Amino acid sequence: MPKVKTSRVKYPEGWELIEPTLRELQGKMREAENDPHDGKRKCETLWPIFKIAHQKSRYVYDLYYRRKEISKELYEFCLDQGYADRNLIAKWKKPGYERLCCLRCMQPRDHNFATTCVCRVPKQLREEKVIECVHCGCKGCASGD
Repeated sequence: MPKVKTSRVKYPEGWELIEPTLRELQGKMREAENDPHDGKRKCETLWPIFKIAHQKSRYVYDLYYRRKEISKELYEFCLDQGYADRNLIAKWKKPGYERLCCLRCMQPRDHNFATTCVCRVPKQLREEKVIECVHCGCKGCASGD
């Protein structure tokens, strides 16, 4: 007789510790998705979603790599279930990208003159005015800042 697969997900050990924070961020994500975008520019409607996605990924990254409070099994579970962005975390591990806000800011095909986003420019090399990234609303994610 074949095995019956259940739809229940088996949570790894330590999930109880990080679940409340991840659930709270999931709730904020739902609010941001359902938030009315009256009076906002087209690009500004996605900024809160990018910000919360960054927070979730940074939370899981910090727990595993910086504070070492979760196991590799739990870390992989969070990545597989979509609680954190695997590609963004992979970039954070590389030198020069420790504070990267989103993956679109480093892709040359999305910007004029095939360069990176304006938020990737270090603060000391910028002009006086405050700038925001068109893609995610970041005000500066260069590693040297």
